[in-house]
Amino acid sequence: MLKIFGQRIIEEIILNKNQNRIVFFVALILLINGVFIMALADDDDDDHHNSSKKYKKKYITPVNNPTYEEECGACHFSYQPELLPSGSWKKIMAGLDDHFGEAVEIDTESINVISGYLISNSAEKSSAKRAVKIVRSLGGRTPIRISEIPYIIEKHDEVDPKIFNRESIGSLANCTACHTTAEKGIYDDDDVKIPK
Repeated sequence: MLKIFGQRIIEEIILNKNQNRIVFFVALILLINGVFIMALADDDDDDHHNSSKKYKKKYITPVNNPTYEEECGACHFSYQPELLPSGSWKKIMAGLDDHFGEAVEIDTESINVISGYLISNSAEKSSAKRAVKIVRSLGGRTPIRISEIPYIIEKHDEVDPKIFNRESIGSLANCTACHTTAEKGIYDDDDVKIPK
């Protein structure tokens, strides 16, 4: 509509040569501004369209490896592989003799199965929205703690740090304490219930 309005003004100026040149420039600026705004609107639509292509899945895939669930889930929440890049999983699996202060004893076959599962399903190999954002936030770093991921830290920045020290939670790493659907790979705010 703005484009048609601008064209009419320009036509009137051309027909009436006695018009002030300022009117011509104002009309030209309005026309250019209208085209610029329409171009921005098109960019937003393209960005939205592109983001839906980037994120082929909304949620992270739930853990589906029995060896990983049995060996790792016996002591802590079985974190989905998409929460860390493959380099992080390699570091973690290479350091099982001092796994966050504990020595983990797992047979070689199980280590190979678990490593293969974690690495082949890691964050950079995922098209899940949260995994893509995790990888972007890392900037090439390979943390060994999920609680060191900039994206995860940012998502929890409005939570009072004292809350993580509650006995019912323990730390930022205890996802299932607040995220009631974490085991399903769903970490939406709607599913958060912070325990007392």
